[in-house]
Amino acid sequence: MLDRYKTVRQAGSKEIVIKKSRFIGHVMPVATEEEAIAFIEDIKKKHWNATHNCSAYMIGERDEIQKQSDDGEPSGTAGKPILEVIRSQGRKNIAIVVTRYFGGIMLGAGGLIRAYTDGAVAAIESGDPITRVLHREVFVELDYTWLGKVENELRNRGVRMGETGFADTVTLTCLPLDGEAESFIAWMVDLTQGQSLITEGERLYFIEGE
Repeated sequence: MLDRYKTVRQAGSKEIVIKKSRFIGHVMPVATEEEAIAFIEDIKKKHWNATHNCSAYMIGERDEIQKQSDDGEPSGTAGKPILEVIRSQGRKNIAIVVTRYFGGIMLGAGGLIRAYTDGAVAAIESGDPITRVLHREVFVELDYTWLGKVENELRNRGVRMGETGFADTVTLTCLPLDGEAESFIAWMVDLTQGQSLITEGERLYFIEGE
């Protein structure tokens, strides 16, 4: 799993007008190629009367799946620029469709490339660009006499926290960065003088800054 990756939070769309042609950039976070294809088909149905619905998507930790379509525009002037925006911004697991309603003025190859590039950028902006960061669940079970001290130290260190379980003992769900989990556990053992039971859980992504 990647330590971090850029994507978008949600589906979105934004329209720009270039020489009387309307370009509507649509974006959707996707986990599979099937989701990407379904999204593209949905946009095509919604904008069935558009001149073109050009698209691209990139999926996988190592960008294993990359596809693009010019949908009738001159080869290399639409799908490729959209894909290049995804690649240059380092976005992963997203699909973009740029819908064009022709306004009567020819843009030429260079103009089309710029227009579809701008449409893809607008789409990403509409989907709220985010960075997802990998964390590791670390469960710390300890006696209530340790709770105040440990919580204070965790706050001072700025450790992301999950739910706290209260029973005969208290269990804190700590969420350090995945790459720092080992050092975090060593610190916690030292902090509690070995008087805590520590277990590791799942790796989870959280949005950076939230």
